[in-house]
Amino acid sequence: MLLADGRDGRKATVDPKLLELLACPLTKGPLTWDPERSELISRVAKLAYPVRDGIPIMLPSEARPISPEDMLPPQPRLGGPS
Repeated sequence: MLLADGRDGRKATVDPKLLELLACPLTKGPLTWDPERSELISRVAKLAYPVRDGIPIMLPSEARPISPEDMLPPQPRLGGPS
């Protein structure tokens, strides 16, 4: 089940089983979930497919091109406890 970032402020999540079933429509390759942007990422196609109201929009025309920086894993935060 996909859950979009709602108006109640909850973070979006994606069901890992559904993520296994979804594939990039262009490359037929795997997708990864970006919870910060509520997007499904195709690293091979270098596209980010939006998820709106819990529905993945798997149209290349709706996808956002991603830069090499977008494809890097998030860097761990440095510093002490807050």
